[in-house]
Amino acid sequence: MGASIQAFFSSAVKYKADSAEQQTKEEAIAQWIGRTGLPTRSVEDEDFVKMMLTIDKKLTVPKKAKITNLVDKLYNAERQKFKDRLATARKVTIGLDIWTKKGLTAAFLAISACYYCTQQNRATHILLRLEQISHPHTAECIKTCVDRCTEDWGIPKEKILTVITDNGSNMVAAFKSEDDDEPSSEDDEVQNSDEESEEGDEEQRYGAIKRTPCVVHTLQLVVNMTQKEPSVKRLFDKARGLVRLFRKSSVATERLLQLCGLTLVKDCVTRWSSSYQMVSRLLEVKDSIVQVADGMDWDCLLPSEWQKLAALRDLLLPFAEHTKMLQSDTMSLSLVVPALLDLSAHLSQFPQGTGYRDLAGLAQKMKANMEQRFSCFLDPADPKFSPLAIAACLLDPTVSPETLIGNEDMQIQELLKRAEDYISQTTSPQEEDDAYEEEEERREAPDTSPSSKRPRFRFFSKACASRPLRPKPSVRQELQKFKEQLSQPIHEESAFDFWAAQGSAVYQTLKPFAFDLLAMPASQAFAERVFSITGDLTRGRRNRARLILERSAFLKLNRDV
Repeated sequence: MGASIQAFFSSAVKYKADSAEQQTKEEAIAQWIGRTGLPTRSVEDEDFVKMMLTIDKKLTVPKKAKITNLVDKLYNAERQKFKDRLATARKVTIGLDIWTKKGLTAAFLAISACYYCTQQNRATHILLRLEQISHPHTAECIKTCVDRCTEDWGIPKEKILTVITDNGSNMVAAFKSEDDDEPSSEDDEVQNSDEESEEGDEEQRYGAIKRTPCVVHTLQLVVNMTQKEPSVKRLFDKARGLVRLFRKSSVATERLLQLCGLTLVKDCVTRWSSSYQMVSRLLEVKDSIVQVADGMDWDCLLPSEWQKLAALRDLLLPFAEHTKMLQSDTMSLSLVVPALLDLSAHLSQFPQGTGYRDLAGLAQKMKANMEQRFSCFLDPADPKFSPLAIAACLLDPTVSPETLIGNEDMQIQELLKRAEDYISQTTSPQEEDDAYEEEEERREAPDTSPSSKRPRFRFFSKACASRPLRPKPSVRQELQKFKEQLSQPIHEESAFDFWAAQGSAVYQTLKPFAFDLLAMPASQAFAERVFSITGDLTRGRRNRARLILERSAFLKLNRDV
């Protein structure tokens, strides 16, 4: 009896308001509310209170006002933390993407930043802002939002390496350079409804920040050429119709699940690699599809069409593989040139290995289209050529030996030269001489130390000190040493591991520059992924609370950084 009474009183004792246990649990609740975007009144819900007391009877469940203050405090603390980290970053890459709700009731601009974090010694990609914007989504509107965001975060223009966007006309015009051509109508066809062509504003150059096209998005434009080849399009349409039949029939879907445990995948022009995924799934469950279609008395693909579909899958497979590789949030820019060269070789070899003339012709057209679209990365003679990708490739020891070093191809050698020129010109000569000048000043400073601390052999020491200083190696010399080192086996698994293992005294200029360049992504996938992760937050009334939406997206996207 006494034990039960004691247990009753002990269970009724609550944590003190200022105790570590109470505060830790309150902060955990605030993190959950902040990152999910749930209304703060959720903590006063009867079932929520009951659940929390079941978990811990000593907890005093906080009220709405307390959680609101804690969420604001959490957001401000996280924001300041990333602001401090960005302040120490040497270079930053900005990523952009616009998304419009299906009902066209709201549109949002996501702005992200990728950089090498010197405090954590790793590449980092964070969401800076998720802003609701109004129509029309002009280049001036986009550029204004970006400028306001970078100013708010304390990111000067000279620190921005590049801005990565898709090929929408408004994005191109927002960061238009004098050499940029107007985007083709095909580029706009695959954009969401928010990226409409502008009438008069496109001709104006709104900023000097260099824009880099999203590599993955541009690859999809090449893949979409399959829809322009009449015979291939007919096959796609028939396959798409079969998928539509299954997806609209609950009976057929249930039978398919019973036979193979899988459903069919529908392609979407704006979803990366979706054509390959649709074709691949059809071929994967071919026997089950034929069996269900026969039972439903539906027309199915002919044996010859299944064979051609398999050849089409072989054509698209390398694009899907490289798309997956290049859409990582960080450290993928160095893979761009090798991936493009690999795809070009695939398209050159494909016609010799297929018996379908239309697919062979399609591969040749895709190769020409790819060379034209990616001339900014592969053709040094192109006015829009950007050396960023080839420079990153050179500084990545996991890919440069097999791609650049020792390759006798004239185009590759010219790309290599442009990469070395870019690295040499970009690294500041003033920074290279800083250590040398500091050492020289130190030696020239008068000796004010006590006589007891003077060297015993002061005349010999003075003679040594008067010898000329050894000049610090130039960037060109560091590059040459790096290329010589690549002739030896590289044991590190990643480029970051390699550079982290190198002494700063050996690569004083090249090492920090390599970290900054290798941190860059090849696509704006992170900014695009914002909308799939935070999609639920934009439904219903919640999209009216812009600050709550931005705060929730910021906390959710940046929680693991």
